[in-house]
Amino acid sequence: MDKKNILITGGAGFIGSHLTDLMLLQGHGVTVIDDMSTGSIRNLEKAKQNPNFNLLVGSAADNKFIESQVATSDIIFHLAAVVGVRKVMENTIETINKNLHTTEAVLESCTRYHKRVIITSTSEVYGSNNNESFSEEDNSIIGSSKHRRWCYAACKLLDEFLGYACFHSSGLPVTIVRLFNTIGPRQVGHYGMVVPNFIKAALKNEPIIIHGDGSQSRCFSYVGDVVTCLDALAGSPQAYGETFNIGSSSEISILELANKIKELSGSSSEIIFRSYEEIYGEGFVDMKRRKPDTSKLKSVIGFTPQTALDDVLKMIISELGGD
Repeated sequence: MDKKNILITGGAGFIGSHLTDLMLLQGHGVTVIDDMSTGSIRNLEKAKQNPNFNLLVGSAADNKFIESQVATSDIIFHLAAVVGVRKVMENTIETINKNLHTTEAVLESCTRYHKRVIITSTSEVYGSNNNESFSEEDNSIIGSSKHRRWCYAACKLLDEFLGYACFHSSGLPVTIVRLFNTIGPRQVGHYGMVVPNFIKAALKNEPIIIHGDGSQSRCFSYVGDVVTCLDALAGSPQAYGETFNIGSSSEISILELANKIKELSGSSSEIIFRSYEEIYGEGFVDMKRRKPDTSKLKSVIGFTPQTALDDVLKMIISELGGD
């Protein structure tokens, strides 16, 4: 891309900060909006040294605040959201209100000024669909509204519907991306993120706690690959009005992941199992598999996440081992 003014909501978070670093490396001017509820100034230590970087602490759900920044930006990456299973389960009302109102405010301003915008969604929107892998046109199968576990997926689906409504009604150049289990340095385990939690326990030789029986499988993708995909999609007119899965195609069970982390970190940790009910309460349902079909992504940008899981885990072990 030519040099642009980039706006990143949630830019002090795990993925947002890596995207910020990539945009600055390419010579763009970058403004980050973050309310610091889950983001960290520590993630932006490198960015703060760059004269093209600007940090604004505030809420992207504030219509006047976000509009003033969208008006002077060329591309908006909307990453601000309540994330993490534990946070969603413990703060359900905040999850619903914050996620819906923030995306609504961002899209309203982007539509007013007809700005290029990337909306980050999640693999959670596929719900309890049992397909071997998920393509962008697959149905979402969301569980009962009695179970707050599904509120995050439902909110993100509404974000997507709103994005498409803006595209069809006004031609807004919007793209929706569904992220699958992104991992890497700077990710924290406070909100239920499995990899940093496993690694922290392993480094201390403390028990590694698996939720459920460990047979559930996931595809973990390196954050550096993910932000490269975001960058490429932002510069592609073919991506306007489209949804893309972003993730790795390499699948691993959670039990296999725990054993791999033990091996790579030289840990003597015991692996123990706890039921979902014990951790989250009655009625919690997990997705058995979560594997993306990324053929559409590759056809448009010629790239999908490829960094080997072992290499990413070694990065995280090195980072957390130095804390």
